[in-house]
Amino acid sequence: MTWRRWQARVERRLRVRATLRSDLETTPARSYDVPTMPLPSITWHDVQQMPDDGNRYEAIDGELHVTLAPGTRHARVSKRLQYALDRILERRGLGEIFVAPYGVEFPATGEGVQPDIVFVSGERRDIVAEAGIVGAPDLAVEILSPSTASRDRTIKLRLYERQGVREYWIVDADENAIDVWRFGKEPLHERFTEALPVRLGTEEVGVIDLNSVFAPDF
Repeated sequence: MTWRRWQARVERRLRVRATLRSDLETTPARSYDVPTMPLPSITWHDVQQMPDDGNRYEAIDGELHVTLAPGTRHARVSKRLQYALDRILERRGLGEIFVAPYGVEFPATGEGVQPDIVFVSGERRDIVAEAGIVGAPDLAVEILSPSTASRDRTIKLRLYERQGVREYWIVDADENAIDVWRFGKEPLHERFTEALPVRLGTEEVGVIDLNSVFAPDF
């Protein structure tokens, strides 16, 4: 499918969504049966039909989300964090790390995202397919940028929790801090600014020096 055909397809869906919303919002309320019309949804399958234009496209709750190519600070922090995780996890045979652009699909809901960094433990390697991860990874990492900060802190936080992701990191390169959410029966949120413990399940397997991750740019 060409870019223009895909773009036209998405634009048609979005126009239908906008029209239906407008109709539903302007129709006077009735005291009797008022049918509601389902809005067309964007799925991960739709996203996969897109040509590669350098942006990252995601499908969450039937909505299309676009992330522009990252800036230099974002890229440097991502590279350093990836290196630290590789040293602690992958080189020791504890699992595998993947970096964007790389898809994570949640097939039960038709949703899919492209986190900055993803980790899948060795015991769950069966969710790694040729086209990407199919299921909930052990760890998802998002590095904030001006265009994604609100989404990463709200929409994606809720998505990862309900889809069964075990741990979610939000990296704030402006405040030199990482917020860690561990989901489960007793969800836990912590913020780290100097040393970040890396856990596999309940076991601590290493520590990341955040002063190195957030070192000043050249």
